[in-house]
Amino acid sequence: MNYGMIVPVRCFTCGAVVGDKWEAFEAKVEVGVPPGEALDELGVKRLCCRRMLLSYVDIIHELVHYTRPI
Repeated sequence: MNYGMIVPVRCFTCGAVVGDKWEAFEAKVEVGVPPGEALDELGVKRLCCRRMLLSYVDIIHELVHYTRPI
């Protein structure tokens, strides 16, 4: 089974859409751009929205081990 990532779609604090910026953010960080600069380039200005992208951890692959068969 291939489970995708569950990236938050909106900021929990202000409600701004942040999910559409995840792939671009991840790509910039992988090529060596510091995360803060990557967020600046993507136009993510609010601290609450920046926190959503900076603190995201993909744990879905660890949780899959604890699911029961249907």
